[in-house]
Amino acid sequence: MIEVRNVTKSFGGTRAVSDCSLNITGLKIAGLIGPNGSGKTTLFNLITGLIRPDRGEILFDGERIDGRMPHRLAELGLLRTFQLSRVFPRLTVMDNMLLGPQGQAGERLWSLALNYPRVRREERRNREKARELLEMLGIRHLRDHFAGNLSYGQQKLLELGRAVMAEPKMILLDEPTAGINPRLIHTMIDMILKMRDRGQVFFIIEHNMDVVVELCERIFVLDHGEKIAAGSPREIQSDPRVIEAYLG
Repeated sequence: MIEVRNVTKSFGGTRAVSDCSLNITGLKIAGLIGPNGSGKTTLFNLITGLIRPDRGEILFDGERIDGRMPHRLAELGLLRTFQLSRVFPRLTVMDNMLLGPQGQAGERLWSLALNYPRVRREERRNREKARELLEMLGIRHLRDHFAGNLSYGQQKLLELGRAVMAEPKMILLDEPTAGINPRLIHTMIDMILKMRDRGQVFFIIEHNMDVVVELCERIFVLDHGEKIAAGSPREIQSDPRVIEAYLG
C-alpha cells in the first residue's frame, strides 16, 4: 500500500534519509527498525507529510502523496501515532476517541440544522464503537477520566484506539511500546493483532525486537539513512549487516 522510491532528505549537512526505497504493498504488518539516529522517524515524517523529501517519490494506494499535508493524507486513509503520546489531556478518554472518525455529519452546521436525527444516529454508533475499542484496550473503566490523568502507557493505548476509530486504510505506529510496562505491551500487541484480523494494515517502528518478531511479516532495516536489509524476521535476525549495525 506504501511505496517509497529513492527518497532522500537532508537537514543542513546531515543526510537523514539517503536514496531509500521500500515497498510494503500486500503486507498486513510491516516493521521498520534500526539504531538510534538511523532515519526511521524521519522516513515516517516524510510518508505522513510532516516534511517534504528533497528527492524521490512516495506513493500510497497507487497515488503519489509526497508533499501533501497530513490532514489530506488522513482523508485518504493514512494515519499515524508518535513516539511521544499526543492525546488531548483536558478532554475525557471517550471524547478523545470520538474525535477520531473522519467526516462526521455533526461537524457540518447544515447537517445539525437539517438532518439532526442522522447526526444522533452517527453519534450513537461512534460511542458504541468507542466503548468496544476501549474494552479491547482494557481502559473502558477510564472513559470519563481526563486523558491527561492516564498513565503514559494508557495514553499510548488511547492514541491507538483513536486512530482505529477513523477506520483508516493504514496506521503508522512510531514505537508503540516504548516506555510502557510489560502488561500494557501485551495489551498493545493483542490489540494490533485483533485489528489485523479485522483487516487493518500497520507499518511499525519498534526497538523491542521481541515485539517486532511477534508482529511483523516483513522487516526493513535502516542505518545512517540507508536501507541495508529487508526480509522476514528470521532473515533479519541472521543478517550480518543488521548485526553489524546494532552491535558495531
